[in-house]
Amino acid sequence: MDYALISRSTVPIYILPGTKIVKEGRSFTAIADEGLYGMGVRITGEEQNGYLPILTHYGYPGYICTEAVIRKNIGEMQSREEQRLCAVDAIFADITNEPSVDGVILTSLPKGALVQLNRFDTGTAWAEISLLDGQHGYIRKQFLQEKLFSQCGLWETELPQRPDIMDEASFRAGVVNEAKKYLGVQYRWGGKSTLGLDCSGLTSMCYMLQGALIYRDASIEPGFPIREIALADKLPGDLLYFPGHIALYMGDGRYIHSTGLQGSGGVVINSLEPGAKDYRADLAENIYAAGSLFAGEEKP
Repeated sequence: MDYALISRSTVPIYILPGTKIVKEGRSFTAIADEGLYGMGVRITGEEQNGYLPILTHYGYPGYICTEAVIRKNIGEMQSREEQRLCAVDAIFADITNEPSVDGVILTSLPKGALVQLNRFDTGTAWAEISLLDGQHGYIRKQFLQEKLFSQCGLWETELPQRPDIMDEASFRAGVVNEAKKYLGVQYRWGGKSTLGLDCSGLTSMCYMLQGALIYRDASIEPGFPIREIALADKLPGDLLYFPGHIALYMGDGRYIHSTGLQGSGGVVINSLEPGAKDYRADLAENIYAAGSLFAGEEKP
């Protein structure tokens, strides 16, 4: 079984081995998801038209450009997962050849991209990292956060979850805080980076960065850790489901989501309360479910 690491800053993951779908003479994007630098995938078949069929570490299938990945064997993947990996925590962060703002930019990476940490000295504002092409670079420490999620689901049968996720209050606060960092990012169909992301791209990334791997699309699916709860029981960090849409509940009747609605066009905060200025009747009147990681007796 083959594996690979994503070697581009961001790369589309398509529902078929091609970039578009043609319907009634019109072209539409075939993007279903997006891969970020340093994340792993499992190759599930043979290359077709320059695209590889893959499965992401959170169990989502698709096709990715062959030139956008570096193939690895299982030993190399497991070894990397055991290294000290960090996630980029900035809208975009430059990686330079020297620990200085006037260093040569080797690459720029979005929030959520994974890098291998080499040195994190306390006496400097910079951390040394290794890039996938073998180069060593530097990134500001403030632009890194611990990787809390596991990618071992690529070679194991169960989708892994963060072991200490039982700390419910911290998890809920962490997910809401992650979502706020994306405020103002544009809506992009199939996206999940700070270049643009869709509704489920936002919610799945916020959960992932806090150590929980949930379903990538806007529905509650068997085999994933989100389970339905009564709408009246929703708490900050829980998920709200609308027809074809998903949002993250923040508390006090407010929720954050990525919306393509004209006038919004990205990650914004709205309210479920009819008297609020940012009330969206089209969503509030059609909410059909809430989902929680902490529903029932079973815990991930």
